Amino acid sequence: MSVPPAPNEPGPTGTAGAVTGSVVAVVGLLVFFELTSGLLQGSITPLLPPLRDELDIPGADLHWIHAVQYLAAAVSVPVFGRLGDLYGYRRMLRVSLACIAVGSVIVAAAPTLGVLLVGRALLGPLAALLPLEIGLVRDRLSPEQGRKAIGMLVGSLTLGSLLGTLLVGVIQTVVGDVRVTLGLLAALAVGCLLLSYFKVPESEKRAPGRMDWAGGVLLGLALLSLLGGVSQGNELGWTSPLVIGGAVLAAVLLVLWVRVELRSENPLVDVRAVAHPRIAPQYLGGFTLGLIMLGGQSIAVTYLSSRPEETGYGFGLDVMSIGLVIAVPTVLAFVGASGIAPIATRLGYRRTVFASFALMAAGTLGLAAAWASLPAFVACFAVAGLGFGLALGALPTVIVEDSAEDRAGSAVAFYNNLKTLGGSVGGALTASLLGMFLIQGTDVPTVDAYRLVWAISAAMAVGTALLAVRAPREREAARA
Repeated sequence: MSVPPAPNEPGPTGTAGAVTGSVVAVVGLLVFFELTSGLLQGSITPLLPPLRDELDIPGADLHWIHAVQYLAAAVSVPVFGRLGDLYGYRRMLRVSLACIAVGSVIVAAAPTLGVLLVGRALLGPLAALLPLEIGLVRDRLSPEQGRKAIGMLVGSLTLGSLLGTLLVGVIQTVVGDVRVTLGLLAALAVGCLLLSYFKVPESEKRAPGRMDWAGGVLLGLALLSLLGGVSQGNELGWTSPLVIGGAVLAAVLLVLWVRVELRSENPLVDVRAVAHPRIAPQYLGGFTLGLIMLGGQSIAVTYLSSRPEETGYGFGLDVMSIGLVIAVPTVLAFVGASGIAPIATRLGYRRTVFASFALMAAGTLGLAAAWASLPAFVACFAVAGLGFGLALGALPTVIVEDSAEDRAGSAVAFYNNLKTLGGSVGGALTASLLGMFLIQGTDVPTVDAYRLVWAISAAMAVGTALLAVRAPREREAARA
């Protein structure tokens, strides 16, 4: 296992020190790819109602439109990341964009739900774009420029998600045809594929060895078992044999996967590096970030839309008002992620990770305290959003700089998977807690159920912040 110097310490630049104008220009294309990725990912939620009407999709099956892409991402991200290490990040970036373009066209033209789900599965590599781009950035840019580029990439993804949610709803309202709206998104995806053949240099370094297909299959099956069961938890019940069986099977497969990875000369994921005392807290941070940020999206929307005259809490906001409220933390997340380089230069990346989770803790705990005041609620949401942005920018930077040079893609890919897994677990935990505390005689959660979820999220953020700041420096980690 090789662990290079920590992000706050100078390290060798190798070929990355020679930065040319064409390489600087390529960051603009990568930023455009991430902006498009955010648009495609954020656009599907407002299009669910017209898609349901267009294809006559039963309400019980509607969630599969999201779930299929998450499952495909869980399998494709670590595989694409490792293939990028072995055969070149530009090559796998183009393969990812080709899958996305084909999937977008299929989604736009799908005559049935089955065909639509095939297209959504082909969109799974959307989540692989960022690890591949970060690997390319690390290979071609100096460390200082690479840090700025990573902040720009993550910030563009965040901004794209916001624009996808807001603009697509407006476009759909104007054109009135979901096929036309999806066709415009497909054209954007095809355009990204074509642009990838212009001024995108290939990475210069290659990892030795071959692809660990056994590890990829085992990890993919484990994640499919776990996420597949979680996605059915609300519908079947969290104590159903299918959900519990999926969790048990996933645990068995993960244990087997770890054993295979430890024995492999060229593992899909360097398990020893992931467990390194200096890097492990950052991976845990990715899981916690997903749990709080992704897992908490639905609870915020539900709370904002709840009518106080019926439930005793909430603000009774309409769809447009909810979108404006959600835009506040999203914009601050964009600011935090895109400005991560100058912020972390002053504080240090590990202190920035600590500050990000401290802000998340303060913001989510504030939501529990400010549940009756909309201005205070929005202010606390904004604080948490800034924490999300700082973590989104800092965590992949720390992880990629603390990983071996020939494993940048797979290292960030594993972080992305943990973040997605955290979001799934967070969603399941939220649904379970809200279902346990109900207003008597109804199926409506009590206000204390919401406050409990936010308090637990704050406690997890505090624990992650303390672990991140206590991570050993290079010499301490070497002795460990």
